[in-house]
Amino acid sequence: MSELSPFKITIKEHHVDSYGHINNATYLQIYEEARWEIITPRGFGFKEIHQKKMGPVILEVNIKFLKEIRLRETITIVSKLTSYKGKIATMLQQMVKEDGSIANEATFVFGLFDMKERRLIEPTPEWKSALGME
Repeated sequence: MSELSPFKITIKEHHVDSYGHINNATYLQIYEEARWEIITPRGFGFKEIHQKKMGPVILEVNIKFLKEIRLRETITIVSKLTSYKGKIATMLQQMVKEDGSIANEATFVFGLFDMKERRLIEPTPEWKSALGME
């Protein structure tokens, strides 16, 4: 569907494990940080989520570890919204090394969650805009 804003990050000491590469759980934190950097500047940040009482919720994640990412490497997270059918969306995020190789990729299945009704809802125009759909 659409490629979203790339997010660049340098891997720091708190990201790595005793082997000197990114800890497996940290991949999800970095991907989440990149997603916040997509939606916040487009008017769907933490403040707006709590005002509107609706926000994104992850339903499923599939992650592939392809190449080691080590301390002090700079990587770019590339995010692509690949589908949005009904209430369910899919996003591919990849960690790209400086040489252009893909070190990690994850597919996230998610939706827009109504915090009052406690259920998934159809995407609103504001949510679509935050995802670069409009």
